[in-house]
Amino acid sequence: MQAQRNLDLLQEYLTYLRVEKGLRPLTCEAYEGDLKTFAEFLESRNGVLVTADQQDVAAFLEHLRIHGIDSRSAARKLSCIRGFYKWLLLDRRIQHDPTVNIESPKAWKVLPKSLAESEVNSMLDSAEQAANQPQARATHLRDRAILELMYAGGLRVSEVTGLSVSDLEIDSGRVLVRGKGDKERIVPLGVAALDSLTTYLREGRPHLARVRSKARAADGARLFLSLRGMPLTRQSLWQMVKSANIDASPHTLRHSCATHMVEHGADLRSVQLLLGHADISTTQVYTHLALGRLKTVHREHHPRGNRRLAAEVEATAIGPELLLEEEPR
Repeated sequence: MQAQRNLDLLQEYLTYLRVEKGLRPLTCEAYEGDLKTFAEFLESRNGVLVTADQQDVAAFLEHLRIHGIDSRSAARKLSCIRGFYKWLLLDRRIQHDPTVNIESPKAWKVLPKSLAESEVNSMLDSAEQAANQPQARATHLRDRAILELMYAGGLRVSEVTGLSVSDLEIDSGRVLVRGKGDKERIVPLGVAALDSLTTYLREGRPHLARVRSKARAADGARLFLSLRGMPLTRQSLWQMVKSANIDASPHTLRHSCATHMVEHGADLRSVQLLLGHADISTTQVYTHLALGRLKTVHREHHPRGNRRLAAEVEATAIGPELLLEEEPR
């Protein structure tokens, strides 16, 4: 009985997410999985979603911690639960939100893993060499174009697989991307990515599209195709990135794009727009990189910063005593 009540309520919420919020099916599936996990935990305590209190939510987070769930995953689940109870509160089905005073795991303050620039360059160089091989040239050209695109624009894996040929504007040097919640954004691309995409469209994609059956003609609009002429899947793209670098993933390339931009002086607002983050707080995981850049600029251009930098250089050559004498006032 309790399980059915929870299931009925979840189905209503998922309908709300799909119809009113316009979230994509994959996002809704992720929300459904997290909420079902929470509902099953409540049922083990003889509770239901609509009557859960703060102690239930806190106990659930502790349950996740005990069972080895990392803080980032726990934070995502809590965020999902918060959205669910906000909906119940707005719909006047509950009087109090049980997640209000729950402190979230601070996973987002940890910088996501990214590759060094040399590692990314190695991946792209390997893809370029493979693309020059006569055998399976079409797929190699496709893979090289995908890697260049993901690193140049910081695209999510679902955004890459969802691209159509018409979304790409080579002459303007940009691509139209549809992100979470079907929100559209324009992503500028660099020369390397545009060259790879141009070569793929001219020499690779026509070969892949040629094997497409007439029954699948509608799929021909997709930018990236498989050997069978079908739209490339998320799983295939994931495996392709892994084959280029076992330590990499599509998300790693996305974070590497953002990290390297900030390290080279990009402001967080620009990075936010490029990645399609709805909230600047999501982009703020890269703040310490921007502060490192700011510190370097300060030392190079501020009159006192120059004195300190010179002192450090001299101290390295002579000894630590001078560094102590040159502390800023």
